[in-house]
Amino acid sequence: MTVQSFAEYAQQASQNFALLADVASVQKAGDILTHCYANGGKALFCGNGGSASDAQHLAAEFVGRYTYDRPSIPALALTVDTSAITAISNDYGYDQVFARQVSSLAVAGDVLVGITTSGHSDNVIKAMEQAQSMGVNTIGLTGESGEALSHVCDVCICVPSSQTNHIQEMHIAVGHYLCGVVEHHLYPQTSV
Repeated sequence: MTVQSFAEYAQQASQNFALLADVASVQKAGDILTHCYANGGKALFCGNGGSASDAQHLAAEFVGRYTYDRPSIPALALTVDTSAITAISNDYGYDQVFARQVSSLAVAGDVLVGITTSGHSDNVIKAMEQAQSMGVNTIGLTGESGEALSHVCDVCICVPSSQTNHIQEMHIAVGHYLCGVVEHHLYPQTSV
């Protein structure tokens, strides 16, 4: 891959974001998160591999800052506590690694954001099911084959691609949009 071909790809990826087939789902996800935070809730994020990194990245944007200084917004990445992850995996199985944390850390009115490029990660799906059983809102980020995830989410944003790298790039773009919407709604700044 040359620098020029990557630049062309990046331009196309940007255009694909603008053409996401389901813009309404992205807007609905923003509304769900904004409502959660406006009512004193928090967001929890989970995913595997690159999606685990995305979960940590997005949680950090809320807790730290996204585009400007403002009070911290509560968010947790369920991918960072290695003691919990290894204990739960050992005692209950890896498919319970996020669900068990959701049952302990989430309350009704919170939001769980589950990220899986395939849409078939058992541990993310079980976390979503656990969240829904507790009255926790659920947002899924997946790729075009993510039908399994879409059945356990209040809103599922499916990137129209089967290539993991392209899906992950769009997940961060969508995640940044969600951070910006929440930040602007909670702490409006006139000169952004």
